[in-house]
Amino acid sequence: MTILRSLLEAHVSAGTLPGAVGVVARGAQVEVVAVGAQDADAGTPMARDSIFRVASITKSVTAAALLILVEEGRIALGDPIEGWLPELGKPMVVRTPASPVDDVVPSDRPITVCDVLASQAGYGFPSDFTLPAVQELFSVQKDGRIPSNFPPADEWLAALGRIPLLYQPGAAWLYDTCSVLQGVLISRVTGQPLPEFMAERIFTPLGMVDTGFEVPTAKRGRFSSFYKASDDGRLELVDGPDGEWSSVPALPLGNGGLASTADDWLAFCRMLLAGGVAADGRRVLSADSVRMMTTDHTNPAQRDIGRLFLEGQGWGFGGSVDIDRTNPWNAPGRYGWVGGTGTAAHIVPATGAVAILLTQVAATGPAPAPVIREFWRYAAGT
Repeated sequence: MTILRSLLEAHVSAGTLPGAVGVVARGAQVEVVAVGAQDADAGTPMARDSIFRVASITKSVTAAALLILVEEGRIALGDPIEGWLPELGKPMVVRTPASPVDDVVPSDRPITVCDVLASQAGYGFPSDFTLPAVQELFSVQKDGRIPSNFPPADEWLAALGRIPLLYQPGAAWLYDTCSVLQGVLISRVTGQPLPEFMAERIFTPLGMVDTGFEVPTAKRGRFSSFYKASDDGRLELVDGPDGEWSSVPALPLGNGGLASTADDWLAFCRMLLAGGVAADGRRVLSADSVRMMTTDHTNPAQRDIGRLFLEGQGWGFGGSVDIDRTNPWNAPGRYGWVGGTGTAAHIVPATGAVAILLTQVAATGPAPAPVIREFWRYAAGT
């Protein structure tokens, strides 16, 4: 039995996970381990091609899709977003982060495309959830692990536009909301639904045949169920194969709406490592776009505001970027993110390494679960 299999099976045996698929790739060497079951009750064995709700690792794909439009000149990084998202054209900002939501001042400049890509538009979650404007945001930015929580894009944007920014544009890194905005921006610029654009420009060229915002009937036999831990530690079913992903939601969520497989995600990661080129030689992204995605765009003050999520690391476009070796698995330039359904995907450009872990149990907070940290330690070879 391999070390990785033993690591993952220990969590299945302990009852903290129904199953998992782990991938560690270094160049041509690829280790894939599938353990446990897709469904705790049915006992369907987990397989390499099992499908998972990948949650927030979706953010990297959404950022890549928006950068394709930047490359084509259909939108520019410095463009104010109000040309496509007029609902956010005249944002107000709370006077201080702790101010009441009606104590506001005008924004000192428009929100730009770059602000949205860098999660610095002024909308999103800081480390302190008790702030009045953050509490207000929770009424609109609901749990994306249940896509039906969100109304159609026009309705959602109108509601968001009534909430003041927590910080001036460009002043703070704030989590999550900007990735939803990226998805809506893509659909407004292109006139295409987000799922259609992503399929055409990213999934099809990369052969990501099982990735999308819905899981068709024919594939649901491979779709894992989703759980949360109850108060007594037992796993409680949240969503089954015929639930939330049975159809495209009213608002396809760029912050976390995709379902996918380990091999599909490996194809995306390898494209980034190859500077935007797919395995068959087709270019999906420019090398400059990949460089922007995987370069830290934060400063120390911004990282401090988001320390609950970033844990001292930086943020590129659509994912975190390691800047300090605070843990054995942190390597300068390591890029990727985690998902609230128990997923994680990272690349290390300096070594060409890929680490992907797909599980199916809800995170209880921003901190990655022990199994994810153990997986990272193994993938780093420490």
